[in-house]
Amino acid sequence: MILSPAPLIYAAIFLAVLLLVEGLYLLAFGKSISLNSRVNRRLELLEKGGKREQVLEQLRKEASQHLKAKGIPFYSLLATKAQKANIVFSPRALVGIMALLSFVAFIGLKIGTQASTPVQITLSLVMGIGAVYFWISRKAKKRMSMIEEQLPDAVELMVRSLRVGHPFSSAIQIVAKEVPDPLGTEFGLIADEAAYGRDISEALRDMAERLDMQDLRFLAVAVTIQQQSGGNLAEILDGLAKVIRARFRLFRRVRAITAEAKWSGAFLSGFPLFVLLIIQLAKPDYFDKVKDTAFFVPAALFVFIMLGINMIFMRMMTDIKV
Repeated sequence: MILSPAPLIYAAIFLAVLLLVEGLYLLAFGKSISLNSRVNRRLELLEKGGKREQVLEQLRKEASQHLKAKGIPFYSLLATKAQKANIVFSPRALVGIMALLSFVAFIGLKIGTQASTPVQITLSLVMGIGAVYFWISRKAKKRMSMIEEQLPDAVELMVRSLRVGHPFSSAIQIVAKEVPDPLGTEFGLIADEAAYGRDISEALRDMAERLDMQDLRFLAVAVTIQQQSGGNLAEILDGLAKVIRARFRLFRRVRAITAEAKWSGAFLSGFPLFVLLIIQLAKPDYFDKVKDTAFFVPAALFVFIMLGINMIFMRMMTDIKV
């Protein structure tokens, strides 16, 4: 039995490209963009000597640059996820990184494989763009998950601040100082914008729409209603914090209930690809007798299209909104 190294070479090149984009990100911005830092990025920039208005301008530019760049060809596929992930790279820099990674993948394919040049070019583009998309998607998912976990604590911190007599703007500033990233920097933006004259409820609505999070929309609506009609904001936010925690517990429960179905769907979707990989490793010439026939390429395309449809439907069946 002859083992073909080609699938392993392709996987190794894709993994190398994926690690390279993370390395470039850390090299360019260091640990200041880490979501695990105890001190949020805004405070770190201020401690390094940056003026408040300069830091505000920089963070606002980073927070809105991706949605403003949807006109760049193919970038609209990444814009929303890059916005949620708050990728500090500019849109043009990300496009340049895709080109660089595609070139690196092409060099790796040239050295490690004997595929034709058009196939190598196609695979290198898929690897370069796919690695950036996968990297951004993973960061967006992690960041939004952390914000969802931090939000109830942040709202309760505002409630305690209001109950001891602080105004709402001071409560926002306390959250911006005490809560780590990613939510700390987001509330720091609101605190700075309020200090320069922007309405807090408007800033909250803008953040909720930018992050596309329902709980933040609840917070923005609660603050807006209180400003227009009055009432005890501390009690309103206390009730909101309980609602957010209840929704979060329900979400965790739903995720636990659907975990088996999701894993089953992932297994059924990935098993054909796994079998294909094993066949290519164990018997590379398995399809040699049929690959030159007129029906091989259409049949292969049909199989992969049906597999893609299966993945989409499996995801839709197990993706329950809370």
